[in-house]
Amino acid sequence: MSEKQRRYLYVVVFTSGLLSLGLELSASRLLGTVFGTSNIVWANIIGLILLYLTAGYFIGGRLADRSPYVETFYRVVLWGAFSAGLIPALARPVLRVAAGSVFNINAAVLVGSFGVMMILFAVPVTLLGIVSPFAIRLAIEDASGAGGISGRMYAISTIGSIIGTFLPVLVLIPTIGTNLTFMLLSGLLLVVGLTGYGVVDWKKMLRYAWMPVVHILLAIFALPGTLRPVPEGMILLHEDESAYNYIQVVRWGEANILFLNEGQGIHSMYFPDYPDYIETGGTWDYYLAAPFFNAPPHTPADVTSMAMVGLAAGTVPKQYTQVFGPIPVDGIEIDPDIVQAGRDYFDMDEPNLNVIVQDGRYALAASDKTYDVVGVDAYRLPYIPWHLTTVEFFQEIREHLSERGVLAINVGRTVDDRRLIEAFSATLGQVFPSVHVIDVPHTCNSILVATVQPTVPENLIANRDLLGADVQPVLPKVLTTAYEQIRPTPTGGRIMTDDRAPTELMTDLLVVNFVLSGGNELPCQ
Repeated sequence: MSEKQRRYLYVVVFTSGLLSLGLELSASRLLGTVFGTSNIVWANIIGLILLYLTAGYFIGGRLADRSPYVETFYRVVLWGAFSAGLIPALARPVLRVAAGSVFNINAAVLVGSFGVMMILFAVPVTLLGIVSPFAIRLAIEDASGAGGISGRMYAISTIGSIIGTFLPVLVLIPTIGTNLTFMLLSGLLLVVGLTGYGVVDWKKMLRYAWMPVVHILLAIFALPGTLRPVPEGMILLHEDESAYNYIQVVRWGEANILFLNEGQGIHSMYFPDYPDYIETGGTWDYYLAAPFFNAPPHTPADVTSMAMVGLAAGTVPKQYTQVFGPIPVDGIEIDPDIVQAGRDYFDMDEPNLNVIVQDGRYALAASDKTYDVVGVDAYRLPYIPWHLTTVEFFQEIREHLSERGVLAINVGRTVDDRRLIEAFSATLGQVFPSVHVIDVPHTCNSILVATVQPTVPENLIANRDLLGADVQPVLPKVLTTAYEQIRPTPTGGRIMTDDRAPTELMTDLLVVNFVLSGGNELPCQ
């Protein structure tokens, strides 16, 4: 091997490192369209990728000793790159089966599909793991320089991995999508491998020239279309991939609805043919009840401002505008692409709505405004970001609430597992004198309402009975239903702080218990 060929090995290991981490980050988005972006999914992706790389390192060292030939090395590189580019096409049928299991609440099929998906990464990632130890073996001429060569190889490979960490998430996926990100990164390594092999023996290299042709054909004919098919009876209106979410807007009957990531939860709903119709029957409606936990008389005129952390496509601010008038509403949403979808498909253009594209906690900390109502609905199902669940966060909200202000937050549960409700009740109770729990019918959600003043559930009915005839018709209905769905506020739950907030662990346990129990029907009521 010439000195030029040895130096080119650094280009190969750099590109291989880039593809290895690029696959891991792209895998999270590919799987996230059906399986979500929970900690469990991430743990499986990271753990199995590391397992495959470990196997590759071990096999690579053994293979390099048994067949220390540059031709063998480049065959490994080419097959690793080629098999990585096959993942999106091979994943399509598995994802379609898994998507059906999500909407049918079939946990067994979902878990099986996830296993199959992870197996798809075994071959390419293992082959990529072989590259670095094999390259080191080829580059070493004198044992006295082995340490320096090994260090440079792994340093350059790691630099490639660093770029592979940021490039897909910040540039490629938002720009060209998940499928083409797989194809582009694997195609890059194919080109590098073919070039290196061609320098060594161009005739043997031509035997593998068909690989990029197959990739191109797959990109043209097999990959177009949605990453996750919409359920039967729905029409896809919009699909996008942002730096934060996989976004779909679909038409379901007379409503436009917003799906994110795995599509199990509806994040916003709007009736474009009936723009004044705001009753959804879902979680959003119950945010309207929050201010009426205050002692009577508390009328719609007493609600003069509102903030919504987790704006999504603006369902709650739209409801508040119709019920309480054009009061100032600050809608805080971290994903600008969701905001754009809200404007394009959910008529999110209320003049009184001020959209703030930031993390919810940061935006509140930077604000000096005071609100009568603060709503929090910042799910990446089934998880609430932990930093939006702590005593310190709720203290920050308390500082932004008026004298009769209220906080309403959406929390997940099942019939038998209410540990999150217990923890949130205990944590909110450290900041607010009264906490109320409303179970949203036919969902896995409860709305917890915490009030600055001491309050009782009966205030809902008392305030309902004081409503005038000119009130928006949905409001008395919501107050009645909310009162009927109030559950006893639990005691003794874990108090969550910035130092210790096991929100994700409790959610993990909720999900695992659901799966272990069979998970073949909706676990809520």
